[in-house]
Amino acid sequence: MRNPHDIIIKPIITEESMNAMADKKYTFQVDKKANKSEIKKAIEKIFDVKVKKVNTMNMQGKEKRMGVHVGRRPSWKKAIVTLTEDSKEIEFFEGM
Repeated sequence: MRNPHDIIIKPIITEESMNAMADKKYTFQVDKKANKSEIKKAIEKIFDVKVKKVNTMNMQGKEKRMGVHVGRRPSWKKAIVTLTEDSKEIEFFEGM
């Protein structure tokens, strides 16, 4: 198995993701090659919580222009992790 810190890149902190924390749903940017079971194992190992469900989606990079030149930001993968009811909250997000 790969290092869990290579799978979970960073948390996504937006207004929508903060409102979802009330339902024990946390949003992360993850490695594009990671599957749901790898994401689940990485979250459980890093944060010492129990994961109920993992939803993933591939996010298309935004198109950006610089004069007449058109380019793209890189595409990335987002994972929404739902914790079990008896699981504690992730400490990383508690102060927000």
